[in-house]
Amino acid sequence: MNIQTIIKNLLIAATVSLNILAQANAQEWILTPQTHVSFDIRSMGFSIVKGQFEQVQSSMSFDPAVPQNASAQFVLDINSLSLSRPSLREMILGEDLFYAEKYPTATFNSHEFIALGKNHYSIKGDLTLRGITQPVTLDTVLKPNIADPQLLDVESKTVVNRSDFGMKKSFGGIGEKVNIAVNGQWQTR
Repeated sequence: MNIQTIIKNLLIAATVSLNILAQANAQEWILTPQTHVSFDIRSMGFSIVKGQFEQVQSSMSFDPAVPQNASAQFVLDINSLSLSRPSLREMILGEDLFYAEKYPTATFNSHEFIALGKNHYSIKGDLTLRGITQPVTLDTVLKPNIADPQLLDVESKTVVNRSDFGMKKSFGGIGEKVNIAVNGQWQTR
């Protein structure tokens, strides 16, 4: 073996070791029960309906020193949805929108965390609603909680079009764009 091959092999081994070490230092997190995973739909600038998922399964592997190795997953129970206008529940969970009878969960799986500086991240992943998967980007702030090092404060948001997921386009004053937000805290497991 020549010296260049030895150096190349040592660099590869060092890179693999650093990646393994970075993954080993990542902490596992879940959302606290007080965290809100919600959406609101607007029409002509006014909020028509707001919803919050009461049952959310979540996990995140995250080390702020190596955010590119992070990952996050959510599973939302559609039937746990509470609404600002309960009279719309049947319509929102019905076939034209969530179709909860056939699609009882929605999921998000990240595939890339991009550090933007000052605790700000762009989290790219796939959102699946009604059996249709579309790419989304969550504009996210993850900051260590000053009072408790076992917590990370989170503010995350994105906007999607309902029709991209097979939901009926704008009808009855309900707009096409849906604002999705996660506000609260991640806690270490």
